[in-house]
Amino acid sequence: MKLILTQEVVGLGAPGDVVEVKDGYGRNYLIPRGDAIRWTRGGEKTIESIKSARASRAVRDQDHAVEVKGKLEAKAVNLPVRAGEGGRLFGAVTVADIANALSETSGEKVDKRTIVLGNPIKSLGAHQVSVKLHDEVSATVSLNVVSA
Repeated sequence: MKLILTQEVVGLGAPGDVVEVKDGYGRNYLIPRGDAIRWTRGGEKTIESIKSARASRAVRDQDHAVEVKGKLEAKAVNLPVRAGEGGRLFGAVTVADIANALSETSGEKVDKRTIVLGNPIKSLGAHQVSVKLHDEVSATVSLNVVSA
């Protein structure tokens, strides 16, 4: 099955890429989640619009990405959350929460899709979070999860 990706799919491609996947994976997973649309001959216009939207959202160039990296890594980010006894959280810290905290602290808009978490954050304390700013530039941010 040929599909046009509308979102970045790890291990498959970036928005605007035309990929060939197994029928079940495309029909049951990618299309219902909105990560892809079916490929058609008229899809070139769709591909161009997806790529232009991606370019406008992305950090403009590598120099600007390095500048944003410096701002993000300059200081630790405090994220207040509700916690129970023993430092356990009610739920987990989401990438949207992290993106909002980074945007407020650094003054730069951080897209939640660029944040990479190894494991869900479910405890208080210091954690390391990776933010992919550009193809060649990633920032490692210190995140302090504190009780609200």
